[in-house]
Order: sequence, then C-alpha cells, then structure tokens
Amino acid sequence: MRAYILAREDAIRHWRELMGPTKVFRARYTSPASIRGQFGLTDTRNTTHGSDSVESAQREIDFFFPDFCAEEWMKKEEPSFRSGQIHYDHQNQIHTLSTQS
Repeated sequence: MRAYILAREDAIRHWRELMGPTKVFRARYTSPASIRGQFGLTDTRNTTHGSDSVESAQREIDFFFPDFCAEEWMKKEEPSFRSGQIHYDHQNQIHTLSTQS
C-alpha cells in the first residue's frame, strides 16, 4: 500500500476522475481507461482510494502523515513546486529542488 498527498488545484475531483466510478462493473463500461476500469477486481477490491471531500482528506492525511502540516507546506514548499523549481527524480522516487547553475 502507498499513501500520497496530492497537491494541485481541485485535486480531489481530478483524482476521483482518474480512479473512475467506485463500482468496478460501472467503471469498466463507463470509464474503461480509469484505474478502476483497468485494474479493479470487485467493488471492495477496486485498487484505489481517494478522499471524497476536503474534510475526509484532512482526516486521512492526519492518520497517514501525522507530522505533516499543510499550512507550513503551503508557506515553505508549495511556492517552489508552483514555480517549477521542484522536479521528480524517477530513479530515486523523490522530489528534488533544482540547483541554479
């Protein structure tokens, strides 16, 4: 299992679109390219989860990432992501701050 905090405008709606409908049978027919449409097995084994509201997201973030502070992240780190200074290092599976040459 992996848990992530997604950061983008309207993240909940975008992630839920990528996941597809909760019911796998429906996902296969209405959203076959979705994660659940492609990989879901049953309605209880549908491969993915996403918060359905900001309140649920906060509750789940608090559970999986008890030391994470959204206000601190928005103040200290989010500007670097928005300005394009942060890049994902696929090999090491981490985000890194680009260095100025």
